[in-house]
Amino acid sequence: MSTQQKLQDNFITLAHGNGGRYMRELIDNLFVHYLQNQNLDTTVDAARLPLDLMGGELELMATTDGFTVEPLEFPGGNIGSLAIHGTINDLAVSGATPIYLTLNAFIEEGLEVALLERILAGMAEACRECQVSVVAGDTKVVRRGQGGGVYLATTGIGVRPAKLRLGLELARHGDKILVSGSVGDHGTAVMLAREQFGLRGDLQSDAASVFPVTQALLEIPGLRFMRDPTRGGIATVAHEIARVTGSTIRLFESLIPVKGPVRAVCEMLGYDPYYLACEGRVVAILAPESADRALSMLHDKGYNDAGIIGEVTSGPALVVLVTRLGGERILEELEDDPLPRIC
Repeated sequence: MSTQQKLQDNFITLAHGNGGRYMRELIDNLFVHYLQNQNLDTTVDAARLPLDLMGGELELMATTDGFTVEPLEFPGGNIGSLAIHGTINDLAVSGATPIYLTLNAFIEEGLEVALLERILAGMAEACRECQVSVVAGDTKVVRRGQGGGVYLATTGIGVRPAKLRLGLELARHGDKILVSGSVGDHGTAVMLAREQFGLRGDLQSDAASVFPVTQALLEIPGLRFMRDPTRGGIATVAHEIARVTGSTIRLFESLIPVKGPVRAVCEMLGYDPYYLACEGRVVAILAPESADRALSMLHDKGYNDAGIIGEVTSGPALVVLVTRLGGERILEELEDDPLPRIC
Protein backbone atom coordinates (compact mmCIF):
# COMPACT_ATOMS: atom_id res chain seq x y z
CA MET A 1 0.00 0.00 0.00
CA SER A 2 1.39 3.41 -0.92
CA THR A 3 1.96 6.21 1.55
CA GLN A 4 -0.72 8.28 -0.20
CA GLN A 5 -3.28 5.51 0.25
CA LYS A 6 -2.38 5.17 3.90
CA LEU A 7 -3.00 8.85 4.54
CA GLN A 8 -6.42 8.66 2.81
CA ASP A 9 -6.26 12.39 1.95
CA ASN A 10 -5.07 14.16 -1.17
CA PHE A 11 -4.67 17.59 0.41
CA ILE A 12 -3.70 18.96 3.82
CA THR A 13 -6.54 20.55 5.79
CA LEU A 14 -6.67 22.52 9.04
CA ALA A 15 -7.81 19.34 10.77
CA HIS A 16 -4.34 17.86 10.12
CA GLY A 17 -2.98 20.30 12.71
CA ASN A 18 -5.55 19.94 15.50
CA GLY A 19 -3.79 17.31 17.61
CA GLY A 20 -6.44 14.65 16.88
CA ARG A 21 -6.76 11.62 14.60
CA TYR A 22 -5.93 13.38 11.32
CA MET A 23 -2.78 14.90 12.75
CA ARG A 24 -1.71 11.54 14.16
CA GLU A 25 -2.26 9.89 10.77
CA LEU A 26 -0.29 12.65 9.02
CA ILE A 27 2.67 12.18 11.37
CA ASP A 28 2.57 8.38 11.43
CA ASN A 29 2.00 7.82 7.71
CA LEU A 30 4.23 10.52 6.26
CA PHE A 31 6.82 11.88 8.69
CA VAL A 32 7.49 8.59 10.46
CA HIS A 33 7.37 6.72 7.15
CA TYR A 34 10.24 8.75 5.74
CA LEU A 35 12.19 9.64 8.90
CA GLN A 36 11.82 6.55 11.10
CA ASN A 37 15.43 5.56 10.48
CA GLN A 38 16.64 8.99 11.64
CA ASN A 39 16.01 8.30 15.36
CA LEU A 40 12.70 10.20 15.23
CA ASP A 41 10.42 9.53 18.21
CA THR A 42 7.00 11.16 17.79
CA THR A 43 5.59 9.80 21.06
CA VAL A 44 7.50 12.10 23.42
CA ASP A 45 7.40 15.81 24.22
CA ALA A 46 11.20 16.02 24.36
CA ALA A 47 13.74 13.60 22.94
CA ARG A 48 16.61 12.14 24.94
CA LEU A 49 20.02 12.84 23.37
CA PRO A 50 22.66 10.15 24.07
CA LEU A 51 25.38 12.43 25.41
CA ASP A 52 27.35 11.84 28.62
CA LEU A 53 26.94 14.77 31.01
CA MET A 54 28.27 15.11 34.55
CA GLY A 55 29.74 11.63 34.50
CA GLY A 56 26.47 10.11 33.36
CA GLU A 57 24.33 11.75 36.05
CA LEU A 58 22.46 13.98 33.58
CA GLU A 59 21.10 13.54 30.09
CA LEU A 60 20.39 16.16 27.47
CA MET A 61 16.79 16.69 26.30
CA ALA A 62 15.64 18.51 23.17
CA THR A 63 12.24 19.61 21.87
CA THR A 64 10.90 21.75 19.02
CA ASP A 65 7.61 23.56 18.51
CA GLY A 66 5.78 26.00 16.24
CA PHE A 67 3.27 28.73 17.09
CA THR A 68 0.59 30.20 14.82
CA VAL A 69 -2.01 31.56 17.24
CA GLU A 70 -4.74 33.89 15.99
CA PRO A 71 -5.08 36.62 17.21
CA LEU A 72 -1.45 37.33 18.02
CA GLU A 73 -2.47 38.93 21.33
CA PHE A 74 -5.04 37.51 23.73
CA PRO A 75 -6.02 37.96 27.39
CA GLY A 76 -3.16 36.58 29.44
CA GLY A 77 -0.43 36.66 26.82
CA ASN A 78 0.65 36.86 23.20
CA ILE A 79 2.32 34.60 20.67
CA GLY A 80 5.75 35.53 22.06
CA SER A 81 5.12 34.54 25.67
CA LEU A 82 3.16 31.52 24.44
CA ALA A 83 6.16 30.33 22.41
CA ILE A 84 8.48 30.51 25.41
CA HIS A 85 6.04 28.83 27.80
CA GLY A 86 5.04 26.17 25.27
CA THR A 87 8.61 25.14 24.57
CA ILE A 88 9.56 25.12 28.24
CA ASN A 89 6.49 23.04 29.06
CA ASP A 90 7.41 20.28 26.60
CA LEU A 91 10.75 19.94 28.37
CA ALA A 92 9.21 20.21 31.84
CA VAL A 93 6.67 17.41 31.38
CA SER A 94 9.54 15.21 30.22
CA GLY A 95 11.19 15.77 33.60
CA ALA A 96 13.81 18.20 32.30
CA THR A 97 15.03 21.58 33.51
CA PRO A 98 14.87 24.01 30.55
CA ILE A 99 18.06 25.99 29.88
CA TYR A 100 18.40 27.28 26.31
CA LEU A 101 16.06 28.13 23.44
CA THR A 102 16.45 29.01 19.79
CA LEU A 103 13.92 31.06 17.85
CA ASN A 104 12.86 31.36 14.21
CA ALA A 105 10.52 34.23 13.32
CA PHE A 106 8.55 34.30 10.04
CA ILE A 107 7.18 37.85 9.78
CA GLU A 108 4.58 38.94 7.26
CA GLU A 109 5.17 42.10 5.27
CA GLY A 110 3.02 44.89 6.71
CA LEU A 111 3.12 43.78 10.36
CA GLU A 112 2.99 46.80 12.66
CA VAL A 113 6.36 47.33 14.35
CA ALA A 114 4.67 48.30 17.63
CA LEU A 115 2.88 44.93 17.67
CA LEU A 116 6.15 43.09 17.04
CA GLU A 117 7.70 45.00 19.93
CA ARG A 118 4.89 43.91 22.28
CA ILE A 119 5.35 40.30 21.17
CA LEU A 120 9.10 40.44 21.83
CA ALA A 121 8.56 42.15 25.19
CA GLY A 122 6.21 39.33 26.21
CA MET A 123 8.80 36.81 25.10
CA ALA A 124 11.58 38.54 27.07
CA GLU A 125 9.47 38.70 30.23
CA ALA A 126 8.62 34.99 29.96
CA CYS A 127 12.34 34.18 29.58
CA ARG A 128 13.20 36.18 32.68
CA GLU A 129 10.47 34.54 34.74
CA CYS A 130 11.50 31.05 33.62
CA GLN A 131 15.27 31.69 33.80
CA VAL A 132 15.98 30.56 30.25
CA SER A 133 17.90 32.22 27.43
CA VAL A 134 17.26 32.53 23.69
CA VAL A 135 20.78 31.92 22.39
CA ALA A 136 20.30 31.68 18.60
CA GLY A 137 17.70 32.45 15.98
CA ASP A 138 16.78 33.41 12.46
CA THR A 139 14.35 35.87 10.87
CA LYS A 140 12.50 35.67 7.57
CA VAL A 141 10.02 38.13 6.06
CA VAL A 142 7.32 36.75 3.75
CA ARG A 143 5.15 38.68 1.30
CA ARG A 144 1.92 40.27 2.41
CA GLY A 145 -0.87 37.70 2.43
CA GLN A 146 1.51 34.74 2.82
CA GLY A 147 1.50 34.58 6.63
CA GLY A 148 -0.61 35.29 9.68
CA GLY A 149 1.30 38.34 10.85
CA VAL A 150 4.08 36.35 12.48
CA TYR A 151 4.77 32.64 12.97
CA LEU A 152 7.35 31.45 15.50
CA ALA A 153 9.34 28.22 15.62
CA THR A 154 11.44 27.25 18.63
CA THR A 155 13.88 24.64 19.85
CA GLY A 156 14.38 23.96 23.55
CA ILE A 157 17.33 22.32 25.30
CA GLY A 158 17.29 21.07 28.89
CA VAL A 159 18.76 18.46 31.19
CA ARG A 160 17.26 15.82 33.45
CA PRO A 161 18.56 13.09 35.78
CA ALA A 162 19.76 10.15 33.69
CA LYS A 163 18.00 7.68 35.98
CA LEU A 164 14.58 9.30 35.60
CA ARG A 165 12.07 7.25 33.67
CA LEU A 166 8.66 8.51 32.62
CA GLY A 167 6.42 7.01 29.96
CA LEU A 168 3.00 5.68 29.10
CA GLU A 169 4.42 2.16 29.05
CA LEU A 170 4.74 2.46 32.85
CA ALA A 171 0.99 2.98 33.37
CA ARG A 172 -0.99 0.23 35.12
CA HIS A 173 -4.68 -0.53 35.64
CA GLY A 174 -5.86 1.34 38.70
CA ASP A 175 -3.54 4.30 38.15
CA LYS A 176 -5.09 7.72 38.68
CA ILE A 177 -5.15 10.66 36.27
CA LEU A 178 -4.52 14.13 37.70
CA VAL A 179 -4.82 17.58 36.10
CA SER A 180 -3.05 20.56 37.65
CA GLY A 181 -5.81 23.13 37.06
CA SER A 182 -8.97 24.13 35.23
CA VAL A 183 -9.26 23.04 31.60
CA GLY A 184 -10.19 24.89 28.41
CA ASP A 185 -9.15 28.36 29.63
CA HIS A 186 -6.71 29.05 26.79
CA GLY A 187 -8.96 27.84 23.99
CA THR A 188 -11.88 29.86 25.31
CA ALA A 189 -9.83 33.02 25.92
CA VAL A 190 -8.47 32.96 22.38
CA MET A 191 -11.93 32.32 20.98
CA LEU A 192 -13.33 35.32 22.89
CA ALA A 193 -10.41 37.48 21.74
CA ARG A 194 -11.42 36.88 18.12
CA GLU A 195 -14.87 38.37 18.84
CA GLN A 196 -16.19 36.45 15.83
CA PHE A 197 -19.17 35.18 17.84
CA GLY A 198 -20.15 38.54 19.31
CA LEU A 199 -19.05 37.38 22.77
CA ARG A 200 -16.76 39.11 25.21
CA GLY A 201 -15.43 38.22 28.64
CA ASP A 202 -12.58 38.73 31.08
CA LEU A 203 -11.36 35.11 31.07
CA GLN A 204 -7.55 34.86 30.96
CA SER A 205 -5.56 32.25 29.09
CA ASP A 206 -3.83 29.73 31.37
CA ALA A 207 -0.62 30.11 29.32
CA ALA A 208 2.27 29.81 31.79
CA SER A 209 5.27 27.69 32.64
CA VAL A 210 4.36 24.34 34.22
CA PHE A 211 7.93 23.80 35.44
CA PRO A 212 7.01 24.43 39.12
CA VAL A 213 4.26 21.80 38.84
CA THR A 214 6.42 19.18 37.17
CA GLN A 215 9.28 19.67 39.61
CA ALA A 216 6.88 19.15 42.49
CA LEU A 217 5.35 16.03 40.93
CA LEU A 218 8.79 14.54 40.32
CA GLU A 219 9.20 14.36 44.10
CA ILE A 220 6.23 11.98 44.34
CA PRO A 221 7.04 8.26 44.15
CA GLY A 222 4.72 6.51 41.74
CA LEU A 223 4.69 9.22 39.07
CA ARG A 224 4.37 7.40 35.75
CA PHE A 225 3.87 10.04 33.05
CA MET A 226 3.23 13.75 32.40
CA ARG A 227 1.85 15.61 29.40
CA ASP A 228 0.69 19.20 28.75
CA PRO A 229 -2.79 19.08 27.16
CA THR A 230 -2.38 21.65 24.39
CA ARG A 231 -4.07 21.00 21.03
CA GLY A 232 -7.04 18.72 21.55
CA GLY A 233 -7.15 19.24 25.31
CA ILE A 234 -7.44 16.58 27.99
CA ALA A 235 -9.62 14.37 25.78
CA THR A 236 -6.80 13.99 23.27
CA VAL A 237 -4.28 13.18 26.02
CA ALA A 238 -6.73 10.57 27.34
CA HIS A 239 -6.93 9.02 23.87
CA GLU A 240 -3.15 8.85 23.68
CA ILE A 241 -3.07 7.05 27.03
CA ALA A 242 -5.79 4.63 25.89
CA ARG A 243 -4.09 3.91 22.56
CA VAL A 244 -0.62 3.26 23.99
CA THR A 245 -1.75 1.25 27.03
CA GLY A 246 -4.61 -0.59 25.32
CA SER A 247 -6.84 0.34 28.27
CA THR A 248 -10.12 2.12 28.92
CA ILE A 249 -9.64 5.61 30.33
CA ARG A 250 -12.50 6.70 32.57
CA LEU A 251 -12.91 10.43 33.21
CA PHE A 252 -15.38 11.73 35.79
CA GLU A 253 -17.29 14.83 34.74
CA SER A 254 -17.96 15.92 38.32
CA LEU A 255 -14.21 15.93 39.09
CA ILE A 256 -12.93 17.80 36.02
CA PRO A 257 -12.30 21.48 36.90
CA VAL A 258 -14.03 23.73 34.34
CA LYS A 259 -14.52 27.41 35.07
CA GLY A 260 -18.00 28.90 34.80
CA PRO A 261 -17.19 31.19 31.84
CA VAL A 262 -15.64 28.29 29.91
CA ARG A 263 -18.64 26.08 30.51
CA ALA A 264 -21.05 28.89 29.57
CA VAL A 265 -19.28 29.64 26.28
CA CYS A 266 -19.10 25.95 25.40
CA GLU A 267 -22.80 25.47 26.10
CA MET A 268 -23.75 28.49 23.97
CA LEU A 269 -21.56 27.55 21.01
CA GLY A 270 -21.68 23.77 21.19
CA TYR A 271 -18.05 23.16 22.08
CA ASP A 272 -16.78 20.55 24.52
CA PRO A 273 -14.31 21.95 27.10
CA TYR A 274 -12.48 18.63 27.26
CA TYR A 275 -11.20 19.17 23.69
CA LEU A 276 -10.10 22.79 24.18
CA ALA A 277 -6.43 23.68 24.43
CA CYS A 278 -4.70 24.32 27.74
CA GLU A 279 -1.30 26.07 27.76
CA GLY A 280 -0.40 25.99 31.44
CA ARG A 281 -1.66 22.65 32.71
CA VAL A 282 -0.20 19.20 33.35
CA VAL A 283 -1.97 15.86 33.01
CA ALA A 284 -0.17 13.24 35.11
CA ILE A 285 -0.59 9.52 35.69
CA LEU A 286 0.22 8.33 39.21
CA ALA A 287 0.08 5.09 41.09
CA PRO A 288 -3.15 4.93 43.13
CA GLU A 289 -1.32 5.12 46.45
CA SER A 290 0.47 8.32 45.34
CA ALA A 291 -2.37 10.30 43.79
CA ASP A 292 -3.85 11.84 46.94
CA ARG A 293 -0.43 12.89 48.16
CA ALA A 294 0.31 14.56 44.83
CA LEU A 295 -3.02 16.38 44.85
CA SER A 296 -2.55 17.60 48.42
CA MET A 297 0.92 18.85 47.57
CA LEU A 298 -0.37 20.86 44.58
CA HIS A 299 -3.14 22.36 46.70
CA ASP A 300 -0.58 23.37 49.32
CA LYS A 301 1.42 25.14 46.60
CA GLY A 302 -1.59 27.17 45.51
CA TYR A 303 -2.89 25.08 42.62
CA ASN A 304 -6.36 25.02 44.10
CA ASP A 305 -8.15 23.85 40.93
CA ALA A 306 -6.01 20.71 40.61
CA GLY A 307 -7.97 17.49 40.75
CA ILE A 308 -7.90 13.73 40.25
CA ILE A 309 -10.16 13.39 37.23
CA GLY A 310 -9.97 9.78 36.11
CA GLU A 311 -8.29 6.40 36.10
CA VAL A 312 -6.78 3.74 33.87
CA THR A 313 -9.03 0.67 33.80
CA SER A 314 -9.21 -2.67 32.04
CA GLY A 315 -11.18 -2.79 28.82
CA PRO A 316 -10.85 -1.76 25.18
CA ALA A 317 -8.78 1.24 24.17
CA LEU A 318 -11.32 4.04 24.44
CA VAL A 319 -12.18 7.08 26.56
CA VAL A 320 -15.36 7.06 28.65
CA LEU A 321 -16.81 10.09 30.42
CA VAL A 322 -18.87 9.26 33.50
CA THR A 323 -21.47 12.04 33.63
CA ARG A 324 -22.70 13.90 36.68
CA LEU A 325 -25.88 11.80 36.58
CA GLY A 326 -23.93 8.54 36.60
CA GLY A 327 -24.38 7.76 32.92
CA GLU A 328 -21.55 7.17 30.49
CA ARG A 329 -20.67 8.53 27.07
CA ILE A 330 -17.72 7.80 24.85
CA LEU A 331 -15.44 10.73 24.09
CA GLU A 332 -14.51 10.19 20.45
CA GLU A 333 -11.08 11.06 19.15
CA LEU A 334 -10.94 14.63 17.83
CA GLU A 335 -11.30 14.93 14.06
CA ASP A 336 -12.69 18.31 12.98
CA ASP A 337 -10.85 21.37 14.26
CA PRO A 338 -13.30 23.88 15.76
CA LEU A 339 -10.62 26.43 16.66
CA PRO A 340 -7.78 26.64 14.07
CA ARG A 341 -4.57 28.50 14.96
CA ILE A 342 -5.14 28.18 18.70
CA CYS A 343 -1.46 27.78 19.67
